[in-house]
Amino acid sequence: MIQVLSGVWALLLGIVFIMLGNGMHFTLIGLRGDIEGFSASELAIVTSGYFIGFLSGARLTPGMIRRVGHVRAFAALGSLMSGGLIAFPLIADPWAWTILRILIGFCMSGIYVTAESWLNDAATNETRGKVLSAYMIAQTLGIIGAQGLLTLGDAGTSVLFIGASILVSISLTPILLSVTPVPAAEVARPMPLRKLFVGSPLGTVGIFLLGSVYATQSGMGAVFGTQIGMSTAQVALFVAMLFGGALVLQYPIGWLSDRMDRRKLIFGAALLGALACAAGWMLGGDIGALMAAAFVAGGTTTPLYALFLAYTNDALSPEDMPAASGGLVFTFGLGAIVGPMAAGWAMQGAGPFAFWLVLGTTFAAIALYALYRMTQREVTPVEETESYLGVLPSASPVAVEAAGAWSAEQAEAEREEDAT
Repeated sequence: MIQVLSGVWALLLGIVFIMLGNGMHFTLIGLRGDIEGFSASELAIVTSGYFIGFLSGARLTPGMIRRVGHVRAFAALGSLMSGGLIAFPLIADPWAWTILRILIGFCMSGIYVTAESWLNDAATNETRGKVLSAYMIAQTLGIIGAQGLLTLGDAGTSVLFIGASILVSISLTPILLSVTPVPAAEVARPMPLRKLFVGSPLGTVGIFLLGSVYATQSGMGAVFGTQIGMSTAQVALFVAMLFGGALVLQYPIGWLSDRMDRRKLIFGAALLGALACAAGWMLGGDIGALMAAAFVAGGTTTPLYALFLAYTNDALSPEDMPAASGGLVFTFGLGAIVGPMAAGWAMQGAGPFAFWLVLGTTFAAIALYALYRMTQREVTPVEETESYLGVLPSASPVAVEAAGAWSAEQAEAEREEDAT
């Protein structure tokens, strides 16, 4: 493993710093927005702006990279993002913040495309799985670490926004000084949603609903915390628990994924998420219960994303997988735009604990649809399924395509080994 990481350590270090900055800003929006008197519905629109920009960046940045190269694209997007982070405390207006979030979402999407192209190029067929796994761990650790940094300053001042900007600027250094430019990123054109739905109804509907869950957790979690009176440290811990659960639950869910009907596992994971949200809703007066609910609800979200990717790939031919990856990322992004706005409006009308109600209802919808799909299609034999590889919901189509290709190759190699 050390030998594998020796060639990509600079990229991974840069990603950790980027995620520290980006993770700080996600939680800061909720903390500072509450101080500025923004309503839950206003902050929901601000949150959704990030995912509007993210979707745009996923479609446009591959062309940018082809025109100017990886290094220039990466440096330009990183600089724009750094400037955008500093601007938040200068303009305390929800619509201005929404525009800034669109900009940052666009930049982050482009940064992901660029970094993941480098990683994919640096990996071989034998090392790609380990490299992608290390990349996902680096992202998650960066987001969790960012929550700890929030306790070092006052969200009512510019200090934390400046700190997030500095971290993003620092992240460019190890990457730009250590990485050799590679050929431009090639991302397959996304599969039309109708064709994607025909090929995998559960994958398409499920990943749309999961996009709503993920964006609500990551964008409105801090809003919920501030509205019920949590301290800055408690809000930071709450958001960290949403992401920390994924580190613990990813492996056991992934292990089960390669050994049973994935629809049953999707049903079970979604049901577990719904039950955790129900506990958060009913036991909201207990901070410990809220933290535990966040750990379980957040911990099921990331594995569910990888499950939907794997399940969809099982239903498609290998030549359709790249296009399906783009279609799934696009569908997830649509859900991510809708989710925070639905949660924000619910919290505005029914109080902050509607946060759990919206999340729990969405998890329950995923579970029920998975249960329905079990009656509509025969189960795919376990020996014919693709291998599971943990992929974060924040990944660009580049990483999703690479993960799909690795999964197919790994599964084929295992089948050949079993045959001999």
